[in-house]
Amino acid sequence: ILSFGVDHIYSTWYFLGLLLLLGASLAACSTTTQWPMVKVARRWRFFSRRAQFVEMEVAEEVDRARVKDLAPALAKKGYQVFVKGSQLYGFKGLVGRLAPIGVHASLLFILLGTGYSSIATVNGSVMAPQGSDFDVTASLQPSGLGVREVFTAGTVRVNEFQIDTYSSGAVSQFFSDLSVVSPQGQELYRKTISVNDPLRYDGVTMYQTDWSIASIVVQASGGPFGSEAVNLQLPMAALEGKPGINGRIWGGFLPTGDSQSKKGISILARDLQSVVVYKEDGDFAGVRRPDSGKAIEVGGVQIVVKDIIGATGLELKKDPGVPFIYAGYGGLIITTFISYLSHSQVWALELESVMYVGGRSNRAKVDFSNEIDDVLNELPDVASM
Repeated sequence: ILSFGVDHIYSTWYFLGLLLLLGASLAACSTTTQWPMVKVARRWRFFSRRAQFVEMEVAEEVDRARVKDLAPALAKKGYQVFVKGSQLYGFKGLVGRLAPIGVHASLLFILLGTGYSSIATVNGSVMAPQGSDFDVTASLQPSGLGVREVFTAGTVRVNEFQIDTYSSGAVSQFFSDLSVVSPQGQELYRKTISVNDPLRYDGVTMYQTDWSIASIVVQASGGPFGSEAVNLQLPMAALEGKPGINGRIWGGFLPTGDSQSKKGISILARDLQSVVVYKEDGDFAGVRRPDSGKAIEVGGVQIVVKDIIGATGLELKKDPGVPFIYAGYGGLIITTFISYLSHSQVWALELESVMYVGGRSNRAKVDFSNEIDDVLNELPDVASM
């Protein structure tokens, strides 16, 4: 996997080489095949011989009919009509011939954006506790041939982190209130982001992807802390994957003895809603919510849980190729629909008392044949001539 670069396949030399070959193939096809077909389709070509109508997709002979009556009937159907004496040429849907070139151009934009992204993208991730600032520039790492980008705005501050839960207790959504702060400390931009609703600033996109519990604030009194209540902020460590631990869980420790005895109170949490407190011997002591204000006594120590401080997990990315990719896909959608428009051509030649009519279309051939029949049925009959 590492030898062939499968772990970063989109920035390997052979992937970029294949993109280059595909782009060259599309460009060659557009210039040597598609564009010449459009130039041919734009020419006004008149037929002067009866034999030219024989092998056409639609060929009709109309007795005692005139070209000058056919021209306005075709114009009503949206055709551009040109008449030269007894000869007629009409067409519509030329944009349908141009659409394949647009499709190729859109694909080239997508390839250009993909290649640019492969060599110039910088990304990174950060786990930032509520109330902290982080340096975006230090968090961004180049991928492929990219170089480290400087986030000129300054830093980002996590004002608040919240988790919405379902009635069952399962997490439904994460919210992070972020501020972009200038080097002088001025707030430049502020937004509350969530999953699928990122923050974009100075070319950097910040996605909400994860969360954690950074610390817990407790008020302790009694025992080694004395009679006066002391506010303590205890760091919480992730215990997921440890023996006997199922799911995501964080743990903290409040020492109640000297450094040699290693005695203390254990505090566990699975979310920001509540914590579980265990005695020094590991027995269960109780459950407390941060907003309850209720104290719990463990070994002569009174503990009040004041707050659980969460940390937001952010994915940072700066991808200069995205505008090209979006423009390419937008153009591809539009030109693909346009390419389904039929390019239809009609010729007519009036010889003596007979008018020869022929035509062809690159799509919807049955509809085209019916359309020509409808036009011919509208022509003046013998009695009106």
